[in-house]
Amino acid sequence: MREQDIRDKEKLNLVANIEKMKREDADAAEAKRQRINNLMKQAAEANSQSLIEKQKRTMEEKDHEMSIIEYQRAKDQKEYEAQLEAQRMKDEKEKEIQRLRELQEKAADRQSEIDALRAKRAYEDGERNARQRERLEAQKRQRIQADLEVARQK
Repeated sequence: MREQDIRDKEKLNLVANIEKMKREDADAAEAKRQRINNLMKQAAEANSQSLIEKQKRTMEEKDHEMSIIEYQRAKDQKEYEAQLEAQRMKDEKEKEIQRLRELQEKAADRQSEIDALRAKRAYEDGERNARQRERLEAQKRQRIQADLEVARQK
């Protein structure tokens, strides 16, 4: 019986060892599964964080591009308005120059009219004076003629 007891004991020990090994294998497998799950969670979290960072960089780049576009648009608008203002001032200056030319032309025309009128009056005065001289000379000749006539008759 003793042999039988020893065999039963060995058998029980063997079964207990097998059960212990199975539990250890199951525990190791569970620990491995937990480590893999943790690694997968960490990888997923890192990927998620990386995606968030990438989206953030993309948004920052888009914001930067939009600010550049807005700056360029504002600059173009300012240049356009400056060109409009320069053209407006040029047009105003040209209008003022044209107005002054017209005033000068009017003044020149008026002066020409005045000069023509003066020349006409001077010519008429000259004509009048010439006729007056001719009349006075004719009267003087007639007096001289009359005086000669009177002197001859005496």
